[in-house]
Amino acid sequence: MREEAGCALGRIEDLLRQVYWKSGRSGFVIVVSGGIDSAVSATMCCRAVGPGRVLGLILPTRVTDPSDVADAEEVCRGLSMEYRTICIEPVLSAYRAMPGFQDDRVLVGNLVARSRMAALYYHANREGMLVCGTSNRTEFMIGYCTKWGDNAADVQPILHLYKTEVYELAETMETIPDRVLRKAPTAGLWKGQSDEGEIGLSYAEIDSALRSLEKNGWTSQNPLEERVLAMVRASEHKRFPAPSLL
Repeated sequence: MREEAGCALGRIEDLLRQVYWKSGRSGFVIVVSGGIDSAVSATMCCRAVGPGRVLGLILPTRVTDPSDVADAEEVCRGLSMEYRTICIEPVLSAYRAMPGFQDDRVLVGNLVARSRMAALYYHANREGMLVCGTSNRTEFMIGYCTKWGDNAADVQPILHLYKTEVYELAETMETIPDRVLRKAPTAGLWKGQSDEGEIGLSYAEIDSALRSLEKNGWTSQNPLEERVLAMVRASEHKRFPAPSLL
């Protein structure tokens, strides 16, 4: 596993380094949430171009668990990268003042994701950096992401990795705190929210189904695969450019 992980990490480092060299930009800015995906992605950025060329943004709201902020800060300190903790609640309050605003948790969750990405691009523009994404293949394939939110980026270093593979790589990274490795995945969009609880399936189940579907030409073999396939089909619009006549 160590040898395989080393090869996988080397390919990601090479991708990030090539993107950085070709861009002429000064480095990468990345959201650090206290979760596994951002921890692995931030680690790869630091390995590829050095921590001095990586800026981490921690962007909590009023419902963010303080332990997630603490974990995110610990990840950044462990990597010796610069980070800034900026509460985006004032931005969300402005949205809440809009006429007809509906305080629906899914609608607000999408606003949170897009507001975070707007903040990332603001800092990227100001600092002359590239935005590094933190999306994994599992969530991307089933559409568990926000269009123009967390799936927007200039480079996506772990988009080819299933969630279970992200964990496998993380286990080889000494800079990732054990608490981050063991905590339940959550986007932190509302109190008590967990990714697997919201999706209704474990990542192990989803990854197993996706691997089988890809192997069998996207033809389902059982009810689990049929359920996952339905998610893949329903979210297709998130993975392709907007239709046009160009």
